This record gives sequence, structure tokens and C-alpha cells, in this order.
Amino acid sequence: MTDTALPQPVDAHALDRIFREARTMNGYLDKPVAPDMLHRIWDLMKMGPTSANQLPARLIWCTSDDARKRLAACASEGNRDKIEQAPVAVILAMDLDFHEELPWLFPHTDAKSWFEDEDARRESAFRNSSLQGAYFIIACRALGLDCGPMSGFDADKVTSEFLGDHPRWRPNFISTLGYGDMDSTYDRSPRPDFETFNIVL
Repeated sequence: MTDTALPQPVDAHALDRIFREARTMNGYLDKPVAPDMLHRIWDLMKMGPTSANQLPARLIWCTSDDARKRLAACASEGNRDKIEQAPVAVILAMDLDFHEELPWLFPHTDAKSWFEDEDARRESAFRNSSLQGAYFIIACRALGLDCGPMSGFDADKVTSEFLGDHPRWRPNFISTLGYGDMDSTYDRSPRPDFETFNIVL
């Protein structure tokens, strides 16, 4: 393969938008998120790699005032207003029985049999739905949106209030979504240089 055939890096603006200048939002502009954006986010994030293409994440999009109010009631006090006032809030859940979908998601072999042990399946669901949560954040930012991921909530309340029709789903984390208000952010927290947290062997 010649150098000209190698994939080319995205430009500096894209890197700024997704990583260098992107921030976790605590508030949003008074601008709605178009319904088709939810589909566009999913169509990007689903392309990110997961083990055996297991795709265990299940998303519950709280777009109505009532849904966000119900979700806010499951959150810690510091997160309630953030959820209620956001244009959209999303529960990023995981399916503990994701392996049931593997015959069509990963048809190359009998991958379903790899996940018969429930403890191992739960660990894999958490790891890979967390990966998908990161893809969700990247997809939102790439599409011009901002988000505010959070873990301050009562998982049992979220499960009872929103996942009752899906008894094998469990919440991983919550994120708000919209067009961010930069005035709602804190000063950026420190980020370590390469030498601090990396080892090259």
C-alpha cells in the first residue's frame, strides 16, 4: 500500500470539535434537537467496534418534558435540573441477554455459546455498552451537538421507572443532549501529559 492510499486524518476543526475544545455541558441553549438527529446519532455510534459485534447498548431517549421529569426524579439532586432543562436526556442501558441477538449480529460462528455464563455476560455487557457510550458522545459532537454524561442516579429507580418492559436491561449511565451553553461549563480540569499515565514497552 502506498502512502497516498493510507487513510487521511480528519482536519483540525474536527479534532477540536470532538476532543480538544469539546466540553461536558451543564446547560443548553433554547434550541430543540430535531427528531432525525436521534437516528443520525445511532447510525454513527452503532458503527463503533464491540466484541463479537455484540452491541449490548439500548438507548431510551427522553424527549418529552414528562419523560425528563420522571428521569430527573431518579437522579441525584445536583443532576435533576440538568436533566429537566435539557432538550433531550438519554438513558444508555445495557442488555444482559445481548447474546440472544448474536446469531444475526455475528453470523460467522456460534458466538452465542461464548456467553452462557451470566457473570461473564454481565461484565461483557458493561464493558461494551460503555464503549458504545463513548461512541455516542463522539457521534453527538461530530454532528454539532453537545452532551452531559453523568452517573449520579439511582439505578434501581431508573430500572423500575423506564425498563420494566425489558427485565434484562440495566442502566449504564445517563446523558443530557442539546446545543450546549458554554456559560454552563466549568474551567477545564487538568489533563496529564503522555509521560504521566503511559508506558511504552
